[in-house]
This record gives sequence, structure tokens and C-alpha cells, in this order.
Amino acid sequence: MKINVDRAVCDNHGQCVFAAPAVFAFDDDEYLVYDPAPSGDQEAAVLKAIAVCPLRAISRLP
Repeated sequence: MKINVDRAVCDNHGQCVFAAPAVFAFDDDEYLVYDPAPSGDQEAAVLKAIAVCPLRAISRLP
């Protein structure tokens, strides 16, 4: 699985961090960091994170 966060759209609401904390987090400056290629066991959590993003900034790549 590969994902992307559109930084121009993301506003650091953090819903993805709550949905998939093994994939998404905030750095020390409170900016979103994420694993662009999370392991398969994180798929359900990542799909939830995509669904709950209020700005639809997260996308699954082919």
C-alpha cells in the first residue's frame, strides 16, 4: 500500500493520527509526518484515516 498526503490541503487536524497512529504522527513542530508505504497490516487503519480526514488530504496511490 502506498499513500500520499497533499501538504497544500492538509491543515494538521490530526484525525489520521487518531485513526492510524502507527502510520501518522506529529513531529516536534506539530507538523504531520507519515509512512508513505505502510505495511499491509495497517491497511484497515489507513483506510479509516483516509475516510475521516476532514479535508480529504490523504489518498491511496496505485
